[in-house]
Amino acid sequence: MLHRPVEPSQYVSIRYSERLAQAGITGSVGTVGDSYDNALAETVNGLYKAELIHARPAWPSVTEVEFQTMNWVDWWNNHRLHEALDYATPTEFETTYYQSRDAAPALT
Repeated sequence: MLHRPVEPSQYVSIRYSERLAQAGITGSVGTVGDSYDNALAETVNGLYKAELIHARPAWPSVTEVEFQTMNWVDWWNNHRLHEALDYATPTEFETTYYQSRDAAPALT
């Protein structure tokens, strides 16, 4: 089977990582060009499709998909307990993180 050439857009993560390095920022994902760059996003997208989109044989309209997507995102962030977050919601985990960070004494 012949494969088409790799598109330059597939290497956006390399440019993104280079720009982060120039700005002195450490990325929160994998290293440049590895398979972990988009792993979290792809996992969430896969769960979204499996739990919402493909769970329904047909959608009556694009508007319905949009509204149900908003509901799913709200549920994901505010109600779903995540094992990797010690069975907290992302919102709870983030709130706790910032509270503990703000309460920590500044290092001099």
